[in-house]
Amino acid sequence: MNQTTVLRIERLCKTFGTHEVLRDVIFDLYKSDVVCLIGSSGSGKSTLLRCLNFLEDATSGSIFFWGEEVSRHQVNLAEYRAKVGMVFQNFNLFDHLNVMKNCTLAMQKVQKLGREEAEERARFYLNKVEMLPFINAKPHQLSGGQKQRVAIARALAMEPEVLLFDEPTSALDPQMVNEVLEVMRSLADEGMTMLIATHEMMFARDVSTRVIFLDEGRILEEGPPEEIFNCPKHERTREFLHGMRILS
Repeated sequence: MNQTTVLRIERLCKTFGTHEVLRDVIFDLYKSDVVCLIGSSGSGKSTLLRCLNFLEDATSGSIFFWGEEVSRHQVNLAEYRAKVGMVFQNFNLFDHLNVMKNCTLAMQKVQKLGREEAEERARFYLNKVEMLPFINAKPHQLSGGQKQRVAIARALAMEPEVLLFDEPTSALDPQMVNEVLEVMRSLADEGMTMLIATHEMMFARDVSTRVIFLDEGRILEEGPPEEIFNCPKHERTREFLHGMRILS
């Protein structure tokens, strides 16, 4: 099968002082891939996403976007982040702005859209996540699930080519998790290219095209979800899935 590589990560390493957080991470993210990063807290999932979005600088290694090597020093960060969008576990909405302005600000500042065009696009994506009735609400007036859906709409409004999700449901009450996962399922169905750090194992099993198991900053195992969840090859993967009550 001929697969188009959108992001290529080659031998990515990240250290904080003497602590190695990422160790020689190598993988490709293909167009329309839904890749779930799984692993214990502290395994490097969030740091990997932050390096791919240049919120952290990798200590060594290379990142390629559509075949072109990118680095903080040679890329327009605002334009790159519009194409490689990120959804955070704590929403990162601007508390002093209403939903509409949260969604239109980057479109106007980065993509130089006029207010009317930006608002039209924001309405389209807010409607997609069922948040259109809340355009005048401030973040403090919304539930956690509603905030995360606004954050997803804000990222989508930039019309990115890749979406990175950093534990998008971890800050939510259990009853709010499904409303966010349903939005993500619909994006997967539409072919959005996504890299998702998650503890939602059932979502990873049902929705992902590939699963990557990170342990102490290394990729120990990578493959289709049915392979990783049903017959993991590595003992550490089995231990993790047993602890998550996926394996008996």
